[in-house]
Amino acid sequence: MNMEKKKAVVLLSGGLDSSTVLAYALSKGYEVHAISFDYGQRHSREMKSSEEIARYYGVERKIVHVDLRSIGRSALTDDIDVPSRDLESIPEEIPVTYVPARNTIFLSIAAAYAESLDSTEIFIGANAIDYSGYPDCRPEYFNAMERALTLGTEIGLKRGIHINVPLQYLTKADIIRLGIRLGVPYDKTWSCYRGGEKACGECDSCLLRLKGFMEAGSEDPIEYEKYPEFYKKYLEKKKI
Repeated sequence: MNMEKKKAVVLLSGGLDSSTVLAYALSKGYEVHAISFDYGQRHSREMKSSEEIARYYGVERKIVHVDLRSIGRSALTDDIDVPSRDLESIPEEIPVTYVPARNTIFLSIAAAYAESLDSTEIFIGANAIDYSGYPDCRPEYFNAMERALTLGTEIGLKRGIHINVPLQYLTKADIIRLGIRLGVPYDKTWSCYRGGEKACGECDSCLLRLKGFMEAGSEDPIEYEKYPEFYKKYLEKKKI
């Protein structure tokens, strides 16, 4: 007797974390429906990656347009330069790449999409260990948001909404190791905050990604404009 697969909505940005989460949800037997947001971000490179990842896995991908550029106040949606920081200073403050209430907006729309599919399951690739310090990536935030969506939706009142955050307590290296085991095509992913032909190798996202590959004992398959010194030394040691 064939049992119908349980449906899940997976937020897919095209980045390393969201691509790993999509593969993870598939490995758990879910029928995955990906959702990607074109929110006025400073470049469309990650949208291209999300399209490639969805195509690679053969999953349906819904694109939702949300104009967060009209809100602004973020280096990702406004005319503000993306800063270059060293790894040590990343956890110290909320950076200008924080997009006001982004995960709250995205999760609300994802919940609406899930409800339209008669699904109570949402997956998001947020992480509270190796991350840029965004307030909407913390465990207490997701617990509160899950409660709000359960109270504020018809399906939630009947069956409860579940926000799955499987990478929440993993380091970036642990996430990469998991993704490698799951066969995630990291060469198709994009993490850089800047929209060049190659990843910049200087923004928070690039630094955390490269640190993760280094600590996982692997090499990042995408191209970079330049490597930070810690990653250069790592590559030199691997050649010895």
